[in-house]
Amino acid sequence: MTRGEEVVRHPLSIAGVLITTSTAVLFIALLIAVLAGLLDNPYAGLVIFVAIPALFVSGLLLIPAGAWLQRRKREQSGVVPEWPVLDFRRPKVRRNVLVFTALTAANAVIVLLAGYGSLHWMESPSFCGQVCHTPMHPQFTAWRANGSHPGVACVSCHIGEGARGFVHAKAAGVRQLAHVVTDSYPRPIPAGAHLAPEAQANACRTCHKSERVGDRISVTREYADDEANSETMTVLELHVGAGSESGRAIHWHANPAVRIEYIATDAGRATIPYVKVTDANGRTKEYRTEETTDELARTTPLRLMTCVDCHNTVGHPIAPSPERAVDRAIAAGQISRALPFVRRESVRALTGPYGDEEDAEAAIDRRLRELYASGGGPIDQQSLERTIAAVRSLYRRNVFPAMKVTWGSYPDHRSHIDTPGCVRCHDDSHLASDGSTISGDCEYCHKQIER
Repeated sequence: MTRGEEVVRHPLSIAGVLITTSTAVLFIALLIAVLAGLLDNPYAGLVIFVAIPALFVSGLLLIPAGAWLQRRKREQSGVVPEWPVLDFRRPKVRRNVLVFTALTAANAVIVLLAGYGSLHWMESPSFCGQVCHTPMHPQFTAWRANGSHPGVACVSCHIGEGARGFVHAKAAGVRQLAHVVTDSYPRPIPAGAHLAPEAQANACRTCHKSERVGDRISVTREYADDEANSETMTVLELHVGAGSESGRAIHWHANPAVRIEYIATDAGRATIPYVKVTDANGRTKEYRTEETTDELARTTPLRLMTCVDCHNTVGHPIAPSPERAVDRAIAAGQISRALPFVRRESVRALTGPYGDEEDAEAAIDRRLRELYASGGGPIDQQSLERTIAAVRSLYRRNVFPAMKVTWGSYPDHRSHIDTPGCVRCHDDSHLASDGSTISGDCEYCHKQIER
């Protein structure tokens, strides 16, 4: 046995070799299983790309640590170990160097694969929404079931471009992890992506081009609480993009050539007393409400207006009210309008004082079955089953007692039906020095179509 071989015979080095070898084999086997689609558990990534690589690297570190301890022990006993001599004329030396080089390369490949895999996994929606299950459960559920972007990964919108955005996101992730470990996260989680406004705008513009859109038809159906669940339909022609025949456009606000800044006096940005507009030629105009003081306009930081100032819940919306959610479900045919008073009773079922989701689903099922069993008339059972399933789903997708999230917890500013929305600014009360105002005319953005 050479002196070099003797040095790495320390128990700590042997343990390191065993740990490294076993974790390497396990990592490769599980990686193949992942690539083959055999593992879809959200916690699998935590084991494969974090826990096992951590053990692998620990084993690698134990090998030189044991060699150092063995060398130190020999020095203390009066034996000064000599450095091994690499004589490449000897076949054994060449073979050992070749094996060492191959193992080092294999270790480097495993570490790189683990690093890439962990980065890719930590950017997946399953990591964002399911590993930290309780805090992100409302957002993940709404993103997957309610939103219009279920195929868009969280990081596409929540991480800014470049190294700065990446570092900012990872630093925020460390802080959020500490909150989860200490159970100190807020309930509900505050709205907002916590990105610079420019990053938020760029995230939307990656896929959406407002200048390609013209006018669009919007149909809103609402239902009464009477026995027939009477329908009221509102049809609007929305002047959305630059191609609108009206010459106006809602998405004018998103024009990169125009810069709109404002002051909001509340965290939800529902109250906006001051707006500053800079046009493509660099001319500026300031609009203020009557209550806005010079000190407020001078000392309060301005926020750049971007897509998310109106489309603030587009990624993972929570219904503003049970009435709105039920109306949409009836319009979509999920709740049967043929059932008498179904709109009224569905809303009542959704607003009961329930302790958790399981209690709510059981109570909704029981309430609707008992109601229509005692109605006296014939009830289509398929329609009833479909309705019960739909109402239970509405609760499951919008109310999360553990996080104190319920109807309207996250106001939607896209319109002005359930929240101030557009009329935060378009109210004819924001006055410029030349006497002009931000128009509050309804037909400035849309025109009602008579039916």
